[in-house]
Amino acid sequence: MKKVVFIAIAFIASLSMQAQIQAPQPSPFSTVMQRVGLTDVTVEYSRPSMRGRTIFGNLVPFDKIWRTGANARTKITFSTDVTVGDGSLKAGSYAIFTKPSASSWDVYFYTETTGGGTPQEWDESKVAAQIKVNTMPVEMPIETFTISFDDMHSSGSTLGMMWENTYVGVPFMVPSKEMTIKSIEATMGGPSGNDYFAAASFYYDEGMDLNKAKEWIDKAVSMNENAFWMMRAQSLIYAKMGNKKGAIEAAKRSLAVAKAANNADYVKMNQDSLKEWGAM
Repeated sequence: MKKVVFIAIAFIASLSMQAQIQAPQPSPFSTVMQRVGLTDVTVEYSRPSMRGRTIFGNLVPFDKIWRTGANARTKITFSTDVTVGDGSLKAGSYAIFTKPSASSWDVYFYTETTGGGTPQEWDESKVAAQIKVNTMPVEMPIETFTISFDDMHSSGSTLGMMWENTYVGVPFMVPSKEMTIKSIEATMGGPSGNDYFAAASFYYDEGMDLNKAKEWIDKAVSMNENAFWMMRAQSLIYAKMGNKKGAIEAAKRSLAVAKAANNADYVKMNQDSLKEWGAM
């Protein structure tokens, strides 16, 4: 009987643990993702609503640090380095804190992103960038706090924040031009030594056209004079083609560079091959 009662209690307890009330959150969580030029930007924040309250100067006091939303700290993540005002931000995540006033806001990008609100002790060393922006009036009341990406162009955007009758915009710049130039130069410059090496290795491993594999591995080695692993592949391709002399020369070069680099694995592999080919 006691066993039955225990099982019944355990069953009821499991039901009570599973029965969790689900209700709409007063400040729902939101994620905004936007590609700006070649930079991916993500904002994660909670969105409080006015609900008949006076916001700025009351619910959100003037001249005090605000977490810029509700619940957890608002977080912004950049996939590349960006420029905000006169400062630069490294790729990564930051908490957005603001200090609203009637005519302007101070906006801070803070390196410590975890926490439910403003830090108990504000640490200036964690302010990665700071900018002051003027407020703009909004004729139609904005019921729910909103963060947006405005004034989009290839080199930047404006991070917009609006609530009640106030809008502020934080301009930021992304390195699209520099990234595009690097991409153009890399593409127009043709395949890299690593590309030639990968292609040659694939053809060798799959038993495909060895003449092509030789052409590519020769180019790879000519572009990377200290790449003993490429010279090792060159020796194997030569050996498979029946060019024993070329294989031995390539293996000796690979062995010498591997010794200089203190790479014991490649030293042994080359020595084993040279013994097999009668060169040691």
